[in-house]
Amino acid sequence: MSQGRGKYDFYFGLGLAMSSSIFIGGSFILKKKGLLRLARKGSMRAGQGGHAYLKEWLWWAGLLSMGAGEVANFAAYAFAPATLVTPLGALSVLVSAILSSYFLNERLNLHGKIGCLLSILGSTVMVIHAPKEEEIETLNEMSHKLGDPGFVVFATLVVVSLILIFVVGPRHGQTNILVYITICSVIGAFSVSCVKGLGIAIKELFAGKPVLRHPLAWILLLSLIVCVSTQINYLNRALDIFNTSIVTPIYYVFFTTSVLTCSAILFKEWQDMPVDDVIGTLSGFFTIIVGIFLLHAFKDVSFSLASLPVSFRKDEKAVNGSLSNMYEVLNNNEESLTCGIEQHTAENISRRNGNLTAF
Repeated sequence: MSQGRGKYDFYFGLGLAMSSSIFIGGSFILKKKGLLRLARKGSMRAGQGGHAYLKEWLWWAGLLSMGAGEVANFAAYAFAPATLVTPLGALSVLVSAILSSYFLNERLNLHGKIGCLLSILGSTVMVIHAPKEEEIETLNEMSHKLGDPGFVVFATLVVVSLILIFVVGPRHGQTNILVYITICSVIGAFSVSCVKGLGIAIKELFAGKPVLRHPLAWILLLSLIVCVSTQINYLNRALDIFNTSIVTPIYYVFFTTSVLTCSAILFKEWQDMPVDDVIGTLSGFFTIIVGIFLLHAFKDVSFSLASLPVSFRKDEKAVNGSLSNMYEVLNNNEESLTCGIEQHTAENISRRNGNLTAF
C-alpha cells in the first residue's frame, strides 16, 4: 500500500468512525423522544410490555439512525486501524449526553461537561498519534497472521473466557461486576477482529477477487455471529444486575483495552509506531477513560459552575469564622494573662508595703 493511499484510507475510516458516533448518539435521543411522546399520549410504555412504539416514526428514525451508525462503524474497520476506531466509540456517549441536555432537558452538570471536554481532547490526541497504515490488506495475509504464536495465546484466553461462562458466571456473576464484563470484553475483542477481517473481505469483493470461495470469510462471519450474540447476552445481564453508571465506564475500559491488545498482537498495528506515538496513543486513551468516568460517576450530583462562588463563600465564611474564634480565644487569654499579672503585681506591692510598715 502506498503512503498516499494509506493516508486516504486512514482519514476515510476516521470520518466513518466519527459519523458512526454521531448516528448512534443521536439514535438514543430520537428513540427517547418517541417514547416520551407515547407516554404523553397515554399509551402503554415499553417498560410495561407495550409495543406502541412500533407505530411511532421518531422511534423508527432512531432505529434507522443506529443501524446507519453500526454500518458506518463496520465499514470504518475496513479502512482505519482498530486502535483508532474502537476508542472513538466513546464519542457516541458524548453526543448522546450533549444532545440530551438540549432536546430532553436532562441537565449536564459541571463534572459531565469536564468529562466531555477531556474525552474530546483524548480522542484528538489518539487521532494524531494512531497508526496511519494497515499491516494486513488481504484475507491470505490475515490467515497467515492467525497462525502467529501471539494470537494463538490470545485465542487460548478466549477459550478460558468460556470457563468463566460455564463455571465462574453462575457462582459469582450476580455479585461481582467484573465477571460478565470480562466475558463481554474478551469476546468483544475477538468480534472486532472478525469485523476487521470481514471488512477486508468486502474490500476484496469490490475489487473483483473471489472472496466467497475463501473459507476464512465464512469462518469469520460465523464467528462474528456467535461472538456478538454472546456479548449482547452477558452485557444485558450486567446492565440488569448492576448500575448503568458503573457498568458503562468499566465496560469501555475493559473492552477497549482488550481490542487494543488484540490489534497489537494480530494486526501488528503497534509494531512500527515510534515511541512518542505509542505514548501519545496511551495518553489519549487514559484521558478518554477519565472523561467517561467523570461523565458517568457524577451524573446524579447537582453541581454547576454557578454553585462554585457559593461554595467558595461558604468556605471563606468558615475560615473567617475559625479565625474570629481563634482571635477571641487569644484575646481572652491575653486579657486573663494581663489581669493575672496585674493582680500578682498588686499582691507583691502590698506585701512589700506591709513588710516596710512592720519594719
